[in-house]
Amino acid sequence: MEDSDASPACVMTFNVSDPSGAGGLTADISAITSAGAHPLAVVTGAYVRDTAEIFDHFPFDDEAVGEQARAALEDMTVAAIKVGFVGSPENISTIAEIASDYAEVPLVAYMPSLSWWDESEIDSYLDAFRELMLPQVTLLIGNHSTLWRWLLPDWPTERNPSARDIAKAASALGVPYTLVTGIPLTDQFIENVLATPQAVLYSEKFERFDAVFEGAGDTLSAALCALLANGHDLQAATAEALTYLDHSLDAGFHPGMGHIVPDRLFWAQAETDEESDDEETANSDVSNDNASLTSNPPFELPPNGTTKH
Repeated sequence: MEDSDASPACVMTFNVSDPSGAGGLTADISAITSAGAHPLAVVTGAYVRDTAEIFDHFPFDDEAVGEQARAALEDMTVAAIKVGFVGSPENISTIAEIASDYAEVPLVAYMPSLSWWDESEIDSYLDAFRELMLPQVTLLIGNHSTLWRWLLPDWPTERNPSARDIAKAASALGVPYTLVTGIPLTDQFIENVLATPQAVLYSEKFERFDAVFEGAGDTLSAALCALLANGHDLQAATAEALTYLDHSLDAGFHPGMGHIVPDRLFWAQAETDEESDDEETANSDVSNDNASLTSNPPFELPPNGTTKH
């Protein structure tokens, strides 16, 4: 039995139950565990969905969400918090209140596409998230098109907004760092950019997969949150989480008749003797790569968002 000092860092995630296993808490638990942390998974509701689409959603009562979280937080020390889709403005309010009580803990928020939902529901949810949650957020993660339409709905020019433009809009609402994913480039590439209003802190290009995936955003945000909980600086955590996502997508599988699901446990597959020998040969290179994840941060990572309302 390990003593408490050697226990994995605890990451609390607020997200919806996804019976298809594509995203939601299933993605969070697998990715957080893969990144070496212990998930404290708070259920905020349940999707009715398959691997192709979301048909409906049933939110939990906000009191039930709050009681789940408080019970775990009173027992265990949390090192980072992730907020995914939580289903209602009432749940957003409850989670924001909890986050304010743990203001020293980094909070990663992932905003998925809500295009499956009723428009009035979307508007009230996004308004509450903007006003109550974003002032608590350390790092906001979302697809370029999703964040653009939410944070810059009146974008005035034909030029697509850059990651820094989106980061500037997020910063005005209290978010110090924004990771914008899926920025379209030429030649079938996409770019993922970690930015502040003043600078691009990290960027990486990936070749676009010729496939449609479900659950990529939850996978990325949960892994990144766990890496922060383990003490990695923000740039290194971003690089490592993007690499982890790339491998998860590359190993993705087709469990149903819909879209492809990332294999978040790709690293746990059985290896052949030949692969094991190759891995041993590469051990020194891996050690060098891992060393970068424990380097001193180039800047002080704030916990929850710097603006409180």
